Amino acid sequence: MNTSVQHAKIVKVNGTTSEQVDLLAVEEPMEIRLGYGPASHRQQSNISVTMRTPGHDFELALGFLYTEGIIHQYEEVESIHYCQDLGKKPSRENVVRIELSPEVQVDLRRLQRNFYTTSSCGVCGKTSIEAIETICPQSAAIPFTVAEDVIHQAPGILRKAQLVFEYTGGLHAAGLLNPQGQLLLWHEDVGRHNALDKLIGACLVQGQLPLQHSFVLLSGRVSFELVQKALMAGISMMAAVGAPSNLAVNLARQYDMTLLGFVRDRRFNIYSGHHRVTVKEKSV
Repeated sequence: MNTSVQHAKIVKVNGTTSEQVDLLAVEEPMEIRLGYGPASHRQQSNISVTMRTPGHDFELALGFLYTEGIIHQYEEVESIHYCQDLGKKPSRENVVRIELSPEVQVDLRRLQRNFYTTSSCGVCGKTSIEAIETICPQSAAIPFTVAEDVIHQAPGILRKAQLVFEYTGGLHAAGLLNPQGQLLLWHEDVGRHNALDKLIGACLVQGQLPLQHSFVLLSGRVSFELVQKALMAGISMMAAVGAPSNLAVNLARQYDMTLLGFVRDRRFNIYSGHHRVTVKEKSV
């Protein structure tokens, strides 16, 4: 078993009571520290603390920096490592330090909105919304369609890949699929936006960004922040098992993103970008 799950003794009530061992999804804080500036005057900032499920921490940190507009390519990163001066191992593996190349210009004002965030809440406040809208790139229009049947099958494909969810029932997932419905990559986390950051961070390391020929499936609901992160990665289609918020829909429409919600039980809603979905019309 990996560090994403933990054993716990429970009393199970099911007509009778019995003591059993259950598995819980692990949730721990992770701090991201950033080193930047010219070689003669390096600076350090503690830029974020998020509650996450341990595992793929470097991808999470890189995805966060990318979707916040702090870095634009993996080559801007000189090194990434766990901090080594914090004593006990559990603490050491909860602090990630990223050193940027001296020539990278860092604007920490872009991170101001994250004082409002946790692993589950997202974005709050008019100032935060305006800050996000200023860094979303306008993607070029690329021919890209997904068949209705592919969308119907996607949640089942992602669920089968969710090993930790299978053990605990307690994690969100973000999956990247091609137009044929093949699951290319996926990540799980207790936080919805952390799962997507891990996915985007992994694609950044592999040199796959922007993701203009694939779509993302989320296991939960869609917030404004998740749409923003997808747009930063060049994703033009996002589908979710849950519902989108009104701000998520408005942002998707503003940037011509295809946004689908309630993708389950052989049905879904198209909130924007219907031209990327090929629907089979049933005869009456």
